[in-house]
Formats: sequence, C-alpha cells, structure tokens
Amino acid sequence: MITLDAIQAAARDLDGVVQRTPMEYSGALSAFAGAPVHLKCENLQTGGSFKIRGAYTRMARLSAEEKAAGVIAASAGNHAQGVALAARMLGIEATVYMPVDAALPKVAATAGYGARIRRAGTSVDEALTEAKAEAARTGKVIIHPFDHADIVTGQASIALEIAEQVPDVRTVIVPTGGGGLLAGVGLALREALDRPVQVIGVQAEGAAAYPASLAAGEPVPLTSMQTMADGIAIGTPGQVPLRIVSESGARVETVTEEEISRALLLLTERAKLVVEPSGAAGVARVMRDPGTLEGPVVAILSGGNIDPLVLMRVLRHGMVAAGRYLQVHVRVPDTPGNLAALLARLADLDANVVDVRHVRTAADLAVDEVDIAVECETNGADHCRQVLAELRSDGYRVQPASP
Repeated sequence: MITLDAIQAAARDLDGVVQRTPMEYSGALSAFAGAPVHLKCENLQTGGSFKIRGAYTRMARLSAEEKAAGVIAASAGNHAQGVALAARMLGIEATVYMPVDAALPKVAATAGYGARIRRAGTSVDEALTEAKAEAARTGKVIIHPFDHADIVTGQASIALEIAEQVPDVRTVIVPTGGGGLLAGVGLALREALDRPVQVIGVQAEGAAAYPASLAAGEPVPLTSMQTMADGIAIGTPGQVPLRIVSESGARVETVTEEEISRALLLLTERAKLVVEPSGAAGVARVMRDPGTLEGPVVAILSGGNIDPLVLMRVLRHGMVAAGRYLQVHVRVPDTPGNLAALLARLADLDANVVDVRHVRTAADLAVDEVDIAVECETNGADHCRQVLAELRSDGYRVQPASP
C-alpha cells in the first residue's frame, strides 16, 4: 500500500535529483476554459519528462546485490531516459529495450546518458516482452515504466509540488498511458489535501486502454494503436496503477489527434513551450470543452522530448485543424497562364502560398485539364471559408483537401 508518508519520503529522496519544475499561468488557456489554468512544466524536467521521478525512486530502493546485477527497462523514450539518468547517478549498469521506430533523438539521448540500447518490436508492449525475457535469463531487475508501487510513489511527488504551487487547485489533468502518473497524482492529492480535487486522466483516442479496463475492473489489452502521442501509447494498463485509479475515482477521457495538434500549436505559439504530443494531451482536453472544468485547473505537461521533424509535421497538422492552413485542389484547363492566374488570385485574397503541385496525369483528369494542389497559410477558419467562396465565385472547380 502506498501511503502519504511514503510519497513524502520519496520526494525527500528526489531533492537534488529532480527539478522542482515551474508552474506557469496561461492566460490563453484560461480564456478557453473560463477558469484559471496553470501548466505544470515537467517538459522542463531533467531528462525532458516526469519519468526520472519514478525511475530513480525504484532504483534507489534496490538492494546492493540487485544494483550490482544491473537493470533492464523498455520504453519508447521518456522512461528510457529516466532509467538511464537514474542508473548513471546511482552507478548501475542499464540496458534499455526500445521499439525499432522510437524517435531518434530519444534513442540518442538514452545512449548519451550511458545506457546500452537494444531495439525490439514496434511498440512498448513488444519491447517490454523482450526486456522481461532477458531479465529472466540474466537475473537483472526489470524497471517497469508504470506497473510497480515504487514507480507510482515517485511519480506522486509531482502532486505534492502541485499542492504547494497552486494551493486552491480544483482540477488536475494528467496525460495517461500505463497509468503510473495518473495513479500517483490521484492518490497523493487525495491523501495530502483536506478537500476533493477532480483528477482527469487523458488518453489519445487511438491508444485508449483505460476506459475499457476501468469498466472491466482488470487490464484489457488493445488489439491495435495509432497515435502521434507515442509517450502515452500503451496497449495494456498496469495492474498496480489500474487498481489505484479505480479506487481513487479519477476518470479517464480521450482526445483526438486534431485536438492534440491544436494544443501543441497553442503551447508553442502562446506559452512558448516545446512539448511532445503526449505531453499536450491534457491541454487538448482543456481546449476541447470550454466551461466544463472547475478552476483553478492544473494541466501537467508530462514531457518535451520531440523530434524536430515530428514537431514540424504536428504543428502543420495543428494549423490545419485550427483553420490556419488551407489545402485545396483546383481543376483548370491545361493552357498557359492558368497557374499564374490562380496564384495571383490567391495573393489578392491574402492567402500565402507555401507549396504548389501541378498534376497533368491522373485517372480522373480529362486530357485537356490539370489539377493544381495548393497549400496556403491563412488567417483562420473564416479566412479559409472566404478564400474557398471567392475561388468558386470566380468559376474555379475547388475541392478542399482537408478541413
């Protein structure tokens, strides 16, 4: 059983190991929510995410013999870096299994902290299976990403900081994968405060194992997952966190890829924070349903380890979702001057053209026509609608390629 005393002891052990991350007030998100919204910036934590808290707590409590044998972990990146950092601090040899498609910056950072990297499987669940097999062969200790009481205890230290930084907090929103962070935060706030606080876990819609598992009262594995939020793409909840989450009364909701993209765009533009898609899931929930959260609200930004190329794609996705980026196909006669005329008209409409593709050969094209695919930056959804309406009024055959 995890007690408040155990969580407070873990927080003391973490003093000097982790940073007391900033709590930033967000005026932009407060306007969305209709209540004060604060951001707990674990994206600025040592190692780029909250994971160092649980990893260090678990590994510091190993026996001398276990430390000498070394540890094994499996992760898409954030837990990997937490384990590698904790191992270096504690003088323990660490081996980390990572999916074959794990983001290269996360792999490089984990190796840079001194861990031995092994690539296996296409998901954290598959990598974990391989890690457990090696642990069984070698006697090394598995440092599970979320399914252990010490991991949950370490992650719970975030809640103690939240209670001190926003004493009147009423709602805490937690990005959720395996559930270690959600379980720790919910348990700690329930034990530390003399009033109820609503704790909401948020999962990506394409990788949401918790709703069905909570309903069933036991972990229910997903048969497939698809999301840009690799940090919370976990196919099976842990037994330990699932029990705690169920007992704590926390609820779990989902957000779409478009909502995550818009949240990441807002965090970059308005809060000036670099956050990975999984870390922005809580903010996506704040933006989705204005006026439904009791304030003050704290949204945990759980990580900031994102490949710059992925960041570029996600920001563009967010601009499309927010109506700031228009992609259209325009059919015109294949005669000289039509492309130039279309681009000039878009310029007149203040649509900034960033890419043009000129296609003459396609099964649905007539011999004497051409398809012009145009990508434009706009001033928002109303501007997108105006551009489309004006082009159609001019006689252009226009088909939006995206919302």
